[in-house]
Amino acid sequence: MMISTRAIWILACGMGGCLFLALVWWQSLRLRGMVQHRLFDVEADSSDASSLQSDPQGRLSRWLFLAGFRHPRSEAFFIGLTLMLALVGAGLVWLFYLLGTIELALQLLFLIPGGVGEVFVPVVYLATWMPFLLLAGLPALVVRAARRKRVLMVEQDLPLTLDLLATLAEAGLGFDSAIQKIIDTQPGERPLFLEFRTFQRDLLAGRSRIDALRRLSRRLEVIWFGIFVSAVIQAEQIGAGLAEVLRIQAEDLRNRRRERALAFAMAIPVKLLVPLVVCFLPGIFVAAIGAPFYQILQTLDTLLAPVTGAG
Repeated sequence: MMISTRAIWILACGMGGCLFLALVWWQSLRLRGMVQHRLFDVEADSSDASSLQSDPQGRLSRWLFLAGFRHPRSEAFFIGLTLMLALVGAGLVWLFYLLGTIELALQLLFLIPGGVGEVFVPVVYLATWMPFLLLAGLPALVVRAARRKRVLMVEQDLPLTLDLLATLAEAGLGFDSAIQKIIDTQPGERPLFLEFRTFQRDLLAGRSRIDALRRLSRRLEVIWFGIFVSAVIQAEQIGAGLAEVLRIQAEDLRNRRRERALAFAMAIPVKLLVPLVVCFLPGIFVAAIGAPFYQILQTLDTLLAPVTGAG
């Protein structure tokens, strides 16, 4: 199917218009950021600026915040990027229809004898819209992966951090001093220690320790870390020994991780059931029954040949 010059011109104009709108949107965001920078006089360091950001209110902002995207323009950038990729995906789908790819694929399916190809007609239409779905959902997949990675890093660092806090508390250091020691000795790019630095800034800004701990728990929103923060807040309120509480929390966290690993190990046979049934059993059936079935078909063909010739 030949494409007319008019169709190519329309497609080029559409793509050019999308790029122009994207540039205008990006420039407006840049100017808005410059104005906000001059009005609020935020620091140049992005990590410090993100630490000063208050808790977001919207669900999208909260989701991006928990995934580590804490720039003031993260929500607008996410929405704009999603819309731009969705437009690109829609352009690809329109191009498929314009080139006649759908009609060609349907014609090839209808050529399959026995009407078997008609079963795959919905697959063809779904495959046509796959570029749109993949491109439109790509930013959400990236944010989801960043959130899962952030939670995994916190869960990996938390047991060792609790043991260090308990050891330092037993040695006579206070909770704030113990956290400062851990911050000085651990890598600064890990999410848990970055949030501990923000916790120290909240204390220096005049917030109470309980309020700072609650804000710390909301910034991470990890179940195991929330349990630890709740235990520390309760010990702070009733005046219990912090070293004993931290030691109990560390032991409880190790037990929880051990139980979780055992649960994953017990779930492996169930997860292997689907690939075994879908991938291995058809091959086993073909290898075991294929040769006898072929011989049966040959025998039936030999027996039916004289009857067909006589008819």
